[in-house]
Amino acid sequence: MLGKTIAEINIGDTADFTKSVTEFDIYSFAGITGDFNPAHINAEYAHDTAFGKTIAHGILSIGFISNVLGTQLPGPGSITISLDCNFRRPVFIGDTITATVEVTKIDAARNRVWLRTYCTNQRGEIVVEGEAKMMPPLKKPEHV
Repeated sequence: MLGKTIAEINIGDTADFTKSVTEFDIYSFAGITGDFNPAHINAEYAHDTAFGKTIAHGILSIGFISNVLGTQLPGPGSITISLDCNFRRPVFIGDTITATVEVTKIDAARNRVWLRTYCTNQRGEIVVEGEAKMMPPLKKPEHV
């Protein structure tokens, strides 16, 4: 199954994914990436930081955006050309994060699409925002 081709994408199209962040997610991410920054995994250390408790890796939220781009819009078979993100707020254990992407520009001649990307927490606060430039799949397979 492939994602949407450039001909199937319209400005204003959106897709999203929602997940509650667990302590297991944060420890798993640390183990996978090797990022054992104590701000993420050491509650005693994190107590004395600006946030007062451990925070999720910012890249974890970007992973939620990657999920939407790679599985929904444009979807399977698409290639990320660039992803620019700004971190606005911390994500804590127990936060429910919704990653959303919205098509803002299409260049059919070059098979490129630009999407606004952002994550919000359960209070509707933006925790990460940015832009992705994607190359959708060129065509659907004929043998499906």
